[in-house]
Amino acid sequence: MISPPTRYLVFFQYFGTKYSGVMETSNDQSMVGVQNYLEKAAQNLKPIVPIKFHISSRTDAGVHALCNSAHLDIQRPPGKPAFNEKQLICSLNYHLKPEPIRILNAYRVTNSFHARFSALSRTYIYRLLMGCTHYSEIPVFEKDLCWAPAGGGLEFWEVKFRSRSFLYRQVRRMVGALVAVGQGKLTPHHIKELLEIKDSRAFPPNAMAPPSGLFLKSVEYDEAVPVKCGYKGLCTSLQTFSRLPCLSQTTDLLQIWTLQLPQENSSSVRYSHV
Repeated sequence: MISPPTRYLVFFQYFGTKYSGVMETSNDQSMVGVQNYLEKAAQNLKPIVPIKFHISSRTDAGVHALCNSAHLDIQRPPGKPAFNEKQLICSLNYHLKPEPIRILNAYRVTNSFHARFSALSRTYIYRLLMGCTHYSEIPVFEKDLCWAPAGGGLEFWEVKFRSRSFLYRQVRRMVGALVAVGQGKLTPHHIKELLEIKDSRAFPPNAMAPPSGLFLKSVEYDEAVPVKCGYKGLCTSLQTFSRLPCLSQTTDLLQIWTLQLPQENSSSVRYSHV
């Protein structure tokens, strides 16, 4: 007798530099998605039905994740018991080598649970290295892990965004706008006009922050779901803060965003000096 499939929620992290994004793409492309590697590793578990990862939060090419999440259903052959959480984590991580992708935690959940639609919020971090006058000044171990716009003293800043959902490239536009205002390339009034137009095509393309500094920090679920990210590295070292260096008009800009964002899909923005 074939047992019904078992649903799991998994949390995973990755460096996004070498991937086309988190979502699955055609395998004949030069760069493929993180999902391609997750599902390839999962097939080594020898399921009856191919395993599909239903990912909670999309990230674009070059964007990293400290903790993303997905649910998957695993149906094993007759007589084979369901994997326990530790077995699943170890097996997937073994078959993910040597890719910079790691499973952090796994939990058995009900069949009605959905990683994307059950999520209450997502939190993103954007890392800025202020004060670089030349690309060569970026520490070698920070390459592809931050954005280094010119201006200010040499120091790291991290901007945190939390919302139930985000529009396409929303965080990168917001960070790019903050930096552009601080550098005098845009004004808060100009940003207000762009928001009132409600057309993303009107946003200056050269004001978009690059993907390298963006990290999906966490995906939050209801307290009734006993799950947690399980990553205590950079996640817990990020501190909240109240101002960005050299960005004298950001307070006005954040007030504009607060007024313009719809209440049911509003984003909270916090920033910290590291």
